[in-house]
Amino acid sequence: MTTTDSDAGALEAMVAHHAALADGVARRVAALRAVVDGSGHHEAPRAELVAYLAKEVLPHAMAEEDTLYRAAAAEADLAETVAGLVDEHRRLVSLAERLATAGDANAAATEATAVGALFAAHVAKENGLVLPPLAADDAVDLAGLLVQLHQLTEAARDETSVTEDVTNPDAEATLLRLLLGAAGELADAGQGDAACRLAAEAWASVRTARPDLAVRVTAVLHRLVRSVTAEPVTLSAGRRSTGPSVAAGGTDAVLDVRALVPAQRHEKIFVTYGALGPGTAFVLVNDHDPKPLRYQLEAEHRGDFTWEVLEPGPTVWRVRIGRPAGASAGASAGEEAAATPPAGAEPELDVRRFPHGQRHDVIFTTFDALAAGAAFVLVNDHDPKPLRYQLEAQHAGRYHWDYLEVGPDIWRVRIGRPAGTPA
Repeated sequence: MTTTDSDAGALEAMVAHHAALADGVARRVAALRAVVDGSGHHEAPRAELVAYLAKEVLPHAMAEEDTLYRAAAAEADLAETVAGLVDEHRRLVSLAERLATAGDANAAATEATAVGALFAAHVAKENGLVLPPLAADDAVDLAGLLVQLHQLTEAARDETSVTEDVTNPDAEATLLRLLLGAAGELADAGQGDAACRLAAEAWASVRTARPDLAVRVTAVLHRLVRSVTAEPVTLSAGRRSTGPSVAAGGTDAVLDVRALVPAQRHEKIFVTYGALGPGTAFVLVNDHDPKPLRYQLEAEHRGDFTWEVLEPGPTVWRVRIGRPAGASAGASAGEEAAATPPAGAEPELDVRRFPHGQRHDVIFTTFDALAAGAAFVLVNDHDPKPLRYQLEAQHAGRYHWDYLEVGPDIWRVRIGRPAGTPA
């Protein structure tokens, strides 16, 4: 086993960041204890420690579980160590909550001391037991994990940076917090499947209107799924996969999300599903069991999807996800009937029903699934010129673009892949 220069640099960067986090915690714990020992006001240093945990330490811990810990768990002799480190993350969260709600200065000092001791020992384990074996494993791209770790930490930090205006409280966020708390209690009581269903229903209710809250629910759903021992979401026999594929030659398009950071995967999968026509499917490739996704599909598309496990891990999962023949394609039955083209005509992709942030992904997913010589008609509520620039940048000479209707309220553009061009 050898360590490349890039992995050696990544290892050094990770150890240095751990040292900075541990120092940040230790200094704030010491500041709180000094104030308490001096009988001063402890509220400000306690708030600073809680804020540091919430904005720096805990987002980093969440990101580690989806990057370093996942890679380490694949090492036979590290699985037990990783399980212990995950448990320490949960204890750290619990201590942070107790610190934030401590009733007096002495209680706050006690919880802060426990936080400092736990985190110092935790970091030492990561640096000594987890990082060196990963750096020495030729099959592990430690530099790539560092990039993903940074991206996920930033995403988690963005979530925790939103503060609630006490003069205008966020009722949706409050209700969601209560509902997820109830889901957690269900899971603790052995009702993991019911907990996941509840969380998935919550996700479906906020997905479009409050994507910031939907991201949080997805994270919670991943944790809740660990409490499920039975197969989730019983599908009826009438919803088994049938019908033509989405690609030429009788094969399904493949969506491999392993290269995406976890925070981006679910939205990409739902965009791909949203672009499916009745009777079509794609094969999802993932590096973990996509049970949370299945709960979300059941919550938002009950009766309108098929799910067939092709490969059940333990390293790679492949699932064929489809839309049954006769099912709607992301619209009501009436809208679907109106949008169904006559025989021989190109299908229409009406993206007006999608949030603006999802439209380009839907369009590119549809284009990527086109066979040579095939086309679709894009329907939009504004001139899609930006999309044309993107197509030109990525597929110059391998697409065609014809305006069929040019506004002022509706634009229709025929977008296709010329015969003889590769997919």
